[in-house]
Amino acid sequence: MASVEEPDFMKGPRTPLEGLSSSSEARVLASQRFPRKPYCLVRDWTIFRVEVTPDELSKVHAAGQHPMIVFAHNVVEDSQGRFERGDWVRSSMCTSLNDGVVFETRNTVYVLIGPGHEQPASLKDVFSFF
Repeated sequence: MASVEEPDFMKGPRTPLEGLSSSSEARVLASQRFPRKPYCLVRDWTIFRVEVTPDELSKVHAAGQHPMIVFAHNVVEDSQGRFERGDWVRSSMCTSLNDGVVFETRNTVYVLIGPGHEQPASLKDVFSFF
């Protein structure tokens, strides 16, 4: 997959966050805490807190999820080889966020490495450039 140019909404207000310091630390964490789940180690990431209505929030929670999606410009390693090194990736909705560095979905654990951001966004914006 080719690199993606950031749309205007991603240049808005962001909260800086920090992931793990190295890919080796991320790999160990993923394999120890989630031994049976595929993992994807990522850099240059943003956690989108998706803006939803109260009705939409009820549906998201009923599905065991949170209105958050992670996007990363740089895949470091994918345990199942779904993505090549350097690809971009966008997750499905979050099922848990652990220690601010492990973003879990139903199918994958995304381990966040290095600096990243968190920001609000509409679901339309999140899907508009992926």
